[in-house]
Amino acid sequence: MTDKGSIEKYTSQMSTQMRKGFIAYCVLKVCSKKPVYTSDIIKELRDAKLVVVEGTIYPLLSRLQKDGLLSHEWQESEQGPPRKYYKITEFGEGVMKAVKEDIQNLNNTIKKL
Repeated sequence: MTDKGSIEKYTSQMSTQMRKGFIAYCVLKVCSKKPVYTSDIIKELRDAKLVVVEGTIYPLLSRLQKDGLLSHEWQESEQGPPRKYYKITEFGEGVMKAVKEDIQNLNNTIKKL
């Protein structure tokens, strides 16, 4: 007999792995609309019901920028020091479009199964 707690634990771990692989795409999608501040990225992801924590977003943004998918610009803030706003690069746009196709293909495969 299968333990309900074990099922929930395994399901949670599996869902976490899928979200981690999906979050970079979602960040690119958010940054493709307009230059966006980190807390606004987090808010938009949470509003879309994607579970995110600040501790994972900052390293992800740094990696995406280092890899050339995002760039940033500093903008003055009325509430304190200048803020870093992220926007997608041309390379990032290409990657985002390719990943979107991959997601659609995976979704079609799942539907067929």
